[in-house]
Amino acid sequence: MFIHLGGDVMVQSKEVIAIFDVKMKYSADATKEFLDVADEEGFVVVIDENESKSFVVTTRKVFYSPISSLTLKKRAGFVSELE
Repeated sequence: MFIHLGGDVMVQSKEVIAIFDVKMKYSADATKEFLDVADEEGFVVVIDENESKSFVVTTRKVFYSPISSLTLKKRAGFVSELE
């Protein structure tokens, strides 16, 4: 199954490692460092340049999504119930 992250971006639910509110980016030094390194290495995808409400860590990329983390978590939970 897939989770729609916004725009034209969908990821397989089995590839999702974590879903965070974008405010969590600065909550811990380790999180900020992880995201900075992912960006430097070219693993970050910004879906909507104007607004990011969450970021989704997958096995391949980090996606900044315009959809709230709560909504994405609900979608992921719904998907896991179907599998």
